[in-house]
Amino acid sequence: MPPFEFVRSSRSSGNGECVEVARNVPGVVAVRDSKVVEGPVVRVAPGVWARFVECAGR
Repeated sequence: MPPFEFVRSSRSSGNGECVEVARNVPGVVAVRDSKVVEGPVVRVAPGVWARFVECAGR
């Protein structure tokens, strides 16, 4: 699997508490804590991520 290319969330507050998301690998969206870049990575299907973002925006 190619390495994930993480980008910081557009909703980050600038205080260092945010998530980073990678969408560069087909069929998977990876999410990690920006403060723990060597820590765990949550991997979900793109449709699951889209639904999460939709519900979180309500």
